[in-house]
Amino acid sequence: MNQKTSRSLERQVVINFSGSNLAKSELAGVTAHKGRFNGSSLHRSDFSGADLTGSSFKGSDVCNANFDGANLTDCSFLALDLSNASFNKSILVRTNFNSSQLDGAKFTRVRLTDVTLATTALKTTIFEGCLFDRVDFKYSELSGQRFDGQTFIGVKFDRAGLSNASFKGATLNNVSFHPGFTFTKKYYRMIKTICFDGATMDKLTFAALKGMDANLSKVTVI
Repeated sequence: MNQKTSRSLERQVVINFSGSNLAKSELAGVTAHKGRFNGSSLHRSDFSGADLTGSSFKGSDVCNANFDGANLTDCSFLALDLSNASFNKSILVRTNFNSSQLDGAKFTRVRLTDVTLATTALKTTIFEGCLFDRVDFKYSELSGQRFDGQTFIGVKFDRAGLSNASFKGATLNNVSFHPGFTFTKKYYRMIKTICFDGATMDKLTFAALKGMDANLSKVTVI
């Protein structure tokens, strides 16, 4: 085995923590590109400021973890527990949160770019001061969610549950609320419960919502 191969294998061992007990670990500021944390116990671990580009956390317990300021580009958080996790100023680009538990998780002052939050219960997830750029919320449960004052560009809420959600003062540009193949009476009733007071939206988004009888009386069209 040559020295180059030895270093390569050593690196693979170092970044593969799958099936490990790393609860309450101090990992702030670490660099672990393409790290593997699958099926691991990571609750209350501190990843603040870490560079975890391309890493995978599938099926792990990551509740109450701290990802503040962490680079989570191309990371996969698939089918795991992220309850009460913190994502303050995190870098979220092409990050996948599909089918995960995000009860009480907090996203603050974050730009979410090409992020997937589909098929996920987000009723108690907290979003504050965020910019959503091409985010996919398809099939997710967002009833009662407060998106007030935040910005949405190219976002998909297709077939999402949005009963009594609020977009007060939000900016919506090219945002889709399509129900799927057919518009049902139940879907129309749900759209009417969404608050868009003070929101600003482009003509296409406005026209689509108007066609679904949304209450747009206090919306500004740009």
